[in-house]
Amino acid sequence: MPWKIRREEPEQIKKEILAQGVRCAVMELDLTQKGSILTLLDAVKQELGIPSILINNATHSKRTSIDDFDVNELDKHYELNIRATTELIIEFIRIFKNKNGGRIVNLTSGQSLGEMPEEIAYAMTKGAIETLTQTISQQIAARGITINAVNPGPTDTGWMTKVLEKELLERFPMKRIGQPKDCAQLIGFLCSPDAAWVTGQIIHSEGGFIRS
Repeated sequence: MPWKIRREEPEQIKKEILAQGVRCAVMELDLTQKGSILTLLDAVKQELGIPSILINNATHSKRTSIDDFDVNELDKHYELNIRATTELIIEFIRIFKNKNGGRIVNLTSGQSLGEMPEEIAYAMTKGAIETLTQTISQQIAARGITINAVNPGPTDTGWMTKVLEKELLERFPMKRIGQPKDCAQLIGFLCSPDAAWVTGQIIHSEGGFIRS
């Protein structure tokens, strides 16, 4: 992201999580590299045990229109948004051995709700994850795993300029921009026992965001 990251941020987040009385481990990894998915899952099993929840939030995003479309940029979107995400899902399913309680949540951006002509590669690859979510939901339900996708709409995670924030604010009937906690609370529900009957859904949690 343009605003970068401070070197101490991952460890800071880890400390905050540990302070809540739960186990936590940190790893920085390029999921597009060969073997990275198994490296990640092996580390998780070693540090925390076999995982029962998978949240796919990693993404590659760069503006691509018809006029500046480049296949190399499409490949970069594919490598992370489709290939790595799909491989993570499949490997997670393979190692999950419980009878129930498995949860997969994929993050999308509302590609099925309207056109994104300035983000062709991003829309194509993230839209494929919505399709995958629905396609395998019934098959893995028998294995005790639910899978859903969440579209949080425009969310203020630090990337918005003041100009863009003002423009978007007019399209939110609740008169505020989406916050990370809005998305986190929905994901928390989908990962809880209360959501055991919810699977194969694309949930658009955008606060009534009005698309132009």
